[in-house]
Amino acid sequence: MILEEIKNILRSVFFAFSQFTLFDLIDILLVAFMIYSLVRFVRETRAVQLVKGIVFLIVAYVISGSLRLSVLNSLLTYFFQFAFVALLIVFQPEIRRALEQLGKSNVGRSLASAMTSTVRDNEEERAYIRHSITEVANAIYALQRLKMGALIVFERQTKLGEIADTGTILDAEVTAQLVGNVFFNKAPLHDGAAIIRDGKLHAAGCILPLTTNDNVSADLGTRHRAALGMSENSDAVIVVVSEETGQISIALNGVLTRDYTRDTLIVRLENLLIPQEKGNEKEGTFSVLRRGKQHGRTK
Repeated sequence: MILEEIKNILRSVFFAFSQFTLFDLIDILLVAFMIYSLVRFVRETRAVQLVKGIVFLIVAYVISGSLRLSVLNSLLTYFFQFAFVALLIVFQPEIRRALEQLGKSNVGRSLASAMTSTVRDNEEERAYIRHSITEVANAIYALQRLKMGALIVFERQTKLGEIADTGTILDAEVTAQLVGNVFFNKAPLHDGAAIIRDGKLHAAGCILPLTTNDNVSADLGTRHRAALGMSENSDAVIVVVSEETGQISIALNGVLTRDYTRDTLIVRLENLLIPQEKGNEKEGTFSVLRRGKQHGRTK
């Protein structure tokens, strides 16, 4: 009897393998990768506690059904009927962050580039962006010497229209004098952030979201926390000048690197913002990174 059952099982397995195709393998691998990515993402966020609670409710539902606890089983049944909507509400920050990270991936950037009508790949555009970087660096150098704070966001693929709407739209050519005037400590826009879009000073006095990372150093002030928060929610490059110490920092992808000079700041920004031709990437990115200490999320 047992041998017959084993034969039936083996026969079913062989039949399943005989119908197995390359597309079935791709399907399984994609599903496995999605499950792995979901588990890894949940483990790195506070959502892991919520998942534990959901698992507890599932176990309670199974036990209540087995023990015929009708009242508890009915309540849990009603809960699971609306669980999908409830999960979307509860996990909204985590879902949004996951989608944003997908958009910031190499695949997402490639798709965004394919849908973008303007091609920032010619020498004239490079020179224009390089000029704006130099002007910003000159302004930051002057602000650093005067111990005046600054918060400058360089927009990349992720559009920051909602953030720009919280400030004043300028859409002006970037000059060191203009940037310095924006962040002069008596100026009305100096407390907010400035947004550089396509080599222009697009907006100033903008309000940025603060970081949600609980592991951020207590020594970091509001400007640095806002820079980290903006870098967690977009692919923007954010430059911060500390009002207390005059220290220059860059926030990117939730990580803060510090101790930049005018020259190393220019090198780092050019590597991040100016499209590089294949085989012509500038050396200097790693040497700049080695100069700074990292704060915030590490990957």
